[in-house]
Amino acid sequence: MRFTHATSTEYLYRCGQNDAAGSRSTSIVFKAMLDDSPNAALDKTLLNRYYALPHPENKIQAKYIWIDGTGEGLRSKSRTVDFMPKKPTDLPRWQYDGSSTYQAEGGNSDIYLLPQAIYKDPFRGGHNILVLCDTYLSDMTPTKSNKRFSANQAIESAKSEEPWFGIEQEYTFLDFDGRPLGWPKNGFPGPQGPYYCGVGANRVIGRDIVEAHYRACLYAGINISGTNAEVMPSQWEYQVGPTPGIAASDELWVSRFILHRVAEEFGVIVSLDPKPQEGHWNGAGAHCNFSTKAMRAENGIEVIKKAIEKLSKRHEKHIRAYDPREGKDNERRLTGTCETSSIHDFSSGVANRNVSIRIPRGVAEANKGYLEDRRPSSNCDPYSVTDALIRTCVLNE
Repeated sequence: MRFTHATSTEYLYRCGQNDAAGSRSTSIVFKAMLDDSPNAALDKTLLNRYYALPHPENKIQAKYIWIDGTGEGLRSKSRTVDFMPKKPTDLPRWQYDGSSTYQAEGGNSDIYLLPQAIYKDPFRGGHNILVLCDTYLSDMTPTKSNKRFSANQAIESAKSEEPWFGIEQEYTFLDFDGRPLGWPKNGFPGPQGPYYCGVGANRVIGRDIVEAHYRACLYAGINISGTNAEVMPSQWEYQVGPTPGIAASDELWVSRFILHRVAEEFGVIVSLDPKPQEGHWNGAGAHCNFSTKAMRAENGIEVIKKAIEKLSKRHEKHIRAYDPREGKDNERRLTGTCETSSIHDFSSGVANRNVSIRIPRGVAEANKGYLEDRRPSSNCDPYSVTDALIRTCVLNE
């Protein structure tokens, strides 16, 4: 069933009346949306005819993925290769026009792509692959948006400490008018409370996309460990990890690519804006769970406390590293309300979600485990986050 905008809006207002508890709830028929999206109107089943065509045994499609000059945007293009790569360095280097991705001037625009990680392609299937790359200028120095280079150096230096990361990616579905998906066009849904981990058409928006993304990540080989509806309606979270070393950040970037690509099929926009809706609505973060071998060992809580002490002395540096605009995005999110700490103050505590660094209750009880850095914004570069954590907590820089 497909609704016009007028019918869909009328439906939203009918379902947005006060419920028995006196709070205003919003329902939506998920497929009754986005007449403004040309992609949503396409019949995607037609593509299956061509995906079903016999694939040459000696050819695979490799989609190269990279981060553009904004530090947030992802780009991709595909090429055919006539062998099955066993490792990223088996694949050829490639180039692209950096003047079209905010990374170069037109007079010297070629940027190199160096393959760094390979994943199964959940869209094309078969032996086809996704290839995560980092980017280099003509003299083979890293581009400004290539934060992987420095992060990998730090992680290699701390290899004996066996650092592990788990990243909680929060995001928001948007309609083409820029408002959260499923919200009344000229109003707001009921206050926060019933939506977190909710179920039901009046509490959950976009589950179809979430489930498709979850399965696509598992197929690709990404260590996605869970997902849940978040506190603000139309906001969700998934978790990558715990995963050792640089792989956690690699997998987060590819999982973001897959999320945008799946949502594209539905004609829905994915936003990583840390505060997509002003007012008393939760923002979106990318909480980073971090541990070392010593933290995970018996009485590791003492190592965790020492790491938190080090972090307290480098708060401003970490704030600058934790969003692409050096803290400007997090200023809107880290207000000390809506389950955040203040951007201006460093704090920590057990089972406290209003602090900079949280020690989960289970960790405190076991006297070992990990810490949760709640400061990174949803649009952070995970390479910058992991780089800063390693250099402060392990390398003592």
